[in-house]
Amino acid sequence: MIENKHKAGFVNIIGRPNVGKSTLMNALVGERMSIITNKPQTTRHRIVGIINADDFQIVFSDTPGYIKKPSYKMQESMNKFVQGSFEDADIILFVIDPRDTFEEDDPFLLKLKKSEAPIFLVVNKLDLLPESEIDQVIEWWKTKINIQKIFRISALNKINTDELLKGITDDLPIGEAFYPKDQLTDKPERFFVAEIIREKILLLYGQEIPYSCEVYVQSFKETKTKHGADITNIGAEIFVSRKTQKPILIGKNGESIKRLGTEARKTLEEWLEQKVFLELHVKVKENWRDDYNLLKNFGYED
Repeated sequence: MIENKHKAGFVNIIGRPNVGKSTLMNALVGERMSIITNKPQTTRHRIVGIINADDFQIVFSDTPGYIKKPSYKMQESMNKFVQGSFEDADIILFVIDPRDTFEEDDPFLLKLKKSEAPIFLVVNKLDLLPESEIDQVIEWWKTKINIQKIFRISALNKINTDELLKGITDDLPIGEAFYPKDQLTDKPERFFVAEIIREKILLLYGQEIPYSCEVYVQSFKETKTKHGADITNIGAEIFVSRKTQKPILIGKNGESIKRLGTEARKTLEEWLEQKVFLELHVKVKENWRDDYNLLKNFGYED
């Protein structure tokens, strides 16, 4: 029986693209929950990571960066994930890069002003500016939104992340756990498999290719090798939006996709802690980013 002093709450991490939200999520949860690259719009979905203790449960939510002018239905759906994070938060972690500037009419700023949830201003990448300049950034934000707490951190180097976690725990509302205590996320394994493959696409390909791709895990089956070892057989489809992108993704004599498969398989084996057989296929689906049915299959629409 859970005593009435147990705390539980939704802590939603929001901010512009590429400010370090996913790095912070992984640092706080201590698990590989969100893919991380130095490219904007790496995170496309709302990803939940859960920290459990005897007397509290924190349900973190990593959201995509808010896109001011969406170009596709996919980006509109990504913005819906952000909007939802304003509506159901018990605490909002507003993560900023201290070098960024905001206009007075920025939609993100307007949403923050209307937020009823307590806002923690999390100044990430504190090593990028002198302390005096970070002070000026903080003072500017104090005049714009109602800030409950302020933290200066480096998510990448895990500087002051323990202080942030304690600040969150102190302010959690009293309540029972939302999820079983042994649960780490609300997403299935297939979701993270697709994300790991997409991460490798982001890292290995340049230009527009990563932004034109989506990964769909068609099959995921755990079996045994002939020697009795555990192995997971994974079949995944990579969708591209134009015919000209398929040969780029595959590469000369299939060298590029072979490298992609090798890099993805290595990470998947570390994550699943067993051998993986990975088969990748490339499909062309023009304008998939505006196709409602495909977006639904990919998890962007309810």
